Amino acid sequence: MRKQNKRHRKIRKCIEGPNFSGQHLLHNKKIVEDVINRAQITKKDTVMEIGAGKGAFTLPLAEKAGKVLAVENDKEFVEILKQKTEPSSNVKIIAEDFLKCYLPKEPFSVVASIPYAITTPIMEKLLHHPGKSFKKATIVMEKGAAMRFTATPITNPKILKWRMWFDLKVERFISRTNFSPPPKVDSAVLCLRKKTQPSVPQKHHQRFQRLADYALQHPKLPFHEALKSVFTSKQIKHITRDAGIERFQPISSLDEYQWGTVFYAMIDHVEPVKWPKKRKTGRRGRG
Repeated sequence: MRKQNKRHRKIRKCIEGPNFSGQHLLHNKKIVEDVINRAQITKKDTVMEIGAGKGAFTLPLAEKAGKVLAVENDKEFVEILKQKTEPSSNVKIIAEDFLKCYLPKEPFSVVASIPYAITTPIMEKLLHHPGKSFKKATIVMEKGAAMRFTATPITNPKILKWRMWFDLKVERFISRTNFSPPPKVDSAVLCLRKKTQPSVPQKHHQRFQRLADYALQHPKLPFHEALKSVFTSKQIKHITRDAGIERFQPISSLDEYQWGTVFYAMIDHVEPVKWPKKRKTGRRGRG
């Protein structure tokens, strides 16, 4: 017990600086191995690790992947990573804030235990544009965030957009006691896979986002009420029949297939002047 407390104090001293963004380092090697096995990484894969810390994931990933891009913003951790990965020619350390660095142009995967404080910004960067080279991820994150991202009904338009092009699934939970320093909450392993046949093509992702933003302004509204400014009563009748939607069903309860039907009904049968427009925000619009 004393040894574990000493480890916690040492790591806390390293990370309680200006670069710290809620980073808790996973120290259970069996769980690290399990997370990497779930990622199904091969020598053909380029893997980006976000918040590499002291290399708990970096070194095992280097044995399985063709290339590992270890992103770490803490200077002390970067020095530790450089020493540990010196023998590994397939590891590149990126000493930068992940939110400011460029994503790889070639297809890549993500395997990481990410900082809790920037979970949503990380997800937004990876999933905002479904046409990018990002293809899959296995991420250790705060349990509450993982549950929100996979919950039904879907009340958040950003999360709806993510799930139109990616399958999200909580694979397992991890006790807070497996981290140094231990966080106040438990974690979860969230797996993401890009869909091979999404119900809406990637080229329409911005138009779909505008539809989702508009329709989910009031998630509890009945379907016909939420979209009455876009579709005529006759069009709504056809959509409910074709997609198996009840007229008074809450708009947030639609699944990805039903949203696809709604989107194509708009594209095919509604004049562009009636399509939802991009929502106006201030200079520092809220996420």
